Amino acid sequence: MDRKKIIAGISLLTITGVIIYFWRRQRIHAVNQLKAEQVAEEGYETAHDVLFPNRGRRIKRYRYPRH
Repeated sequence: MDRKKIIAGISLLTITGVIIYFWRRQRIHAVNQLKAEQVAEEGYETAHDVLFPNRGRRIKRYRYPRH
């Protein structure tokens, strides 16, 4: 009896994990599809703004200190 409960619990966790995995995968795919559509509508110049909205400015290159 105890062994059956353990197996049932493990299988329930596995099924729940698989459902969450596919749900998140579908959601991420939908967001990527939406971004691709926005980039296509906006054009090449503003594509960077659509893909990376949180980045304010570009990262400066590392400069070696002057001696």
